[in-house]
Amino acid sequence: MAAKIRVLTVVTNHADLGNTGKKTGWYLPEVAHPYDVFVKAGFEVDFVSPQGGQAPMDPGSAEAFKDDPVCQAFLKSGAEKLKTTMTPSQVDISKYKVIFYAGGHGPMFDLPNNMEIANLCTKAYEAGAIVSAVCHGTVGLVPVKLSNGDSIVKGQTVTSFTNAEEEFMKLTEAMPFLLETKLRELGANFVGAANFQVNVQTSGRIVTGQNPPSASPMAEKIVSLVKAA
Repeated sequence: MAAKIRVLTVVTNHADLGNTGKKTGWYLPEVAHPYDVFVKAGFEVDFVSPQGGQAPMDPGSAEAFKDDPVCQAFLKSGAEKLKTTMTPSQVDISKYKVIFYAGGHGPMFDLPNNMEIANLCTKAYEAGAIVSAVCHGTVGLVPVKLSNGDSIVKGQTVTSFTNAEEEFMKLTEAMPFLLETKLRELGANFVGAANFQVNVQTSGRIVTGQNPPSASPMAEKIVSLVKAA
């Protein structure tokens, strides 16, 4: 029997939404929906965060998706894993065929400068793994450099939560930087859709989704790429 495909999901430990006084963390449907797609495909899903241990959920996402059956099922089962995430040093990256960065505003604060997870991503990608992200999770690609020194997103077609979506949420000032702008500065070919429309971009083995509605389609694309390999 073939070994299970393993997915390493990267989540944030950061709970404070800039200087707003509000709480953030990982965004429920951007973890729950991909998790559901991966598990139904027979994949094994593990979680890592910069500090390990408890990874906080954005409380607003729990409220916004209280009627979403996939999110509610995840809170009853899979969410336990978010209390005991691995530290980067505990990860044997050679086991993973997919590395996936989940969204939420939290990652904007603790992933852009986290070289431990960035180095795991470089190793995974250069060993043939799929690298993926949804929404603000794409910020996890910001510090990732390949062995030749280039940004992993240089020349790649990617997406993320857009500047227009950030402005719509009135959180532009709360962010340490604008993710779309940063990805463009790193040489990415950034493709954004209208606010909160489904948008998944595939560029070789890099798969990115723009926002919460893009989470399931992004995961479905990953499954199709894994199965085609």
